[in-house]
Amino acid sequence: MKDPAPAQLAEPFPWPRYPFDPPELYAWLRRERPVTRVHLRNGQPVWLVTRYDDVRAILADPRASADLSKEGFPQFGFRPAGAHERPFLRMDPPEHTVFRRLLAKSFLAKRMQAMRPRIQQLADDTIDAMLAAPDRTADLVTSLALPVPSTVLSWILGVPAEDRDFFNEETQHLLNRENTGDPGAQERALRAGKSLRVYLTGLLEARESRAEAGEDILGMLVTASRDGSITRQDAVNTAMVLIVAGHDTTANMVAVGTLLLLHHPDQMAVLRAEPELMPQAVEEMLRFLTVVHLVVLRVATEDIEIGSMVIPAGEGIVPLNFSANRDDAHYPDADCFDVRRSCRDHVAFGYGVHQCLGQPLARVELEVVFGTLLRRLPELRLAVPFEDIPFKLFSQINGVSALPVTW
Repeated sequence: MKDPAPAQLAEPFPWPRYPFDPPELYAWLRRERPVTRVHLRNGQPVWLVTRYDDVRAILADPRASADLSKEGFPQFGFRPAGAHERPFLRMDPPEHTVFRRLLAKSFLAKRMQAMRPRIQQLADDTIDAMLAAPDRTADLVTSLALPVPSTVLSWILGVPAEDRDFFNEETQHLLNRENTGDPGAQERALRAGKSLRVYLTGLLEARESRAEAGEDILGMLVTASRDGSITRQDAVNTAMVLIVAGHDTTANMVAVGTLLLLHHPDQMAVLRAEPELMPQAVEEMLRFLTVVHLVVLRVATEDIEIGSMVIPAGEGIVPLNFSANRDDAHYPDADCFDVRRSCRDHVAFGYGVHQCLGQPLARVELEVVFGTLLRRLPELRLAVPFEDIPFKLFSQINGVSALPVTW
């Protein structure tokens, strides 16, 4: 492409040049301006970092702060209403470390693997219900992609499973606030955020009235607030982050990952013939799709030299993990979807001290769901033309809002 116009660099929303690919602009930036200063639509200067090695370097650098309360932090996308709603994901050590240590044991890989039989049963039961449709059609988003992760999350958090429809609807509104094509999206997002906070506060208050708060995550948050490690507001903020992050991200990966497989029948055939490749294939889907995009944000607390550039203290940084995961210098033929590729070092879950805590759970869920779909629905196909699939073009978490399928 030619040298981009300033408007193209104003705010790097993930406009796809092809349904699953990042903007062509990202490849141009990697070649020509891998670390470049731009201005967001509000006039704020930020630095786009696009190459794999540079993105990893920034995410591992303690001078690149994740604290959104610091002057210069990128001002776009979802932001809490005030400092009191700042989630632990937007804190630096040692504050961030308190929450990470508190939650880490709930997401240990061994513990998540022990849940695999229960998740498998849930996936089978959910697909049974989907297959009961008399017309042999379903929206995979509402029939499978949303209910499975929300139910699993309810087990881990200690949230009643019967509330999953509420979570599905409210989190969708909350995370769709960037949809500039819908003038009511911002208002609905604000209402959803308030609604979720009220609900979570009620759940935590109910736990506080018990002698034993429980061993699930809500129970641990209540115990930590009782002993003064965190505040009640911290507990609410943390529960809300986990619900949104653990529900919407995996739901979008299930839906758009299924679409990706349907769009690459050769790769789907490989997985059906060699199901043992599924863990490797999930890593490739995570790399290739990078659904959590424009969420990993930083601000320089000191001057940071990266590549041949110096990012001055006090200026925002947008490490483009979607671009990094498509860097041919690290992943040869990176725009090719290949389930045999070895790519567990991708940055779809971030990198460094803020790397996603829930990745062991996400991996198990995705392996189970995709494996079950391929095994039980050998004739799975789209029920509408590919061109009619509604992609989320304005969301910080990429995906589709519906996926009509038949079998």
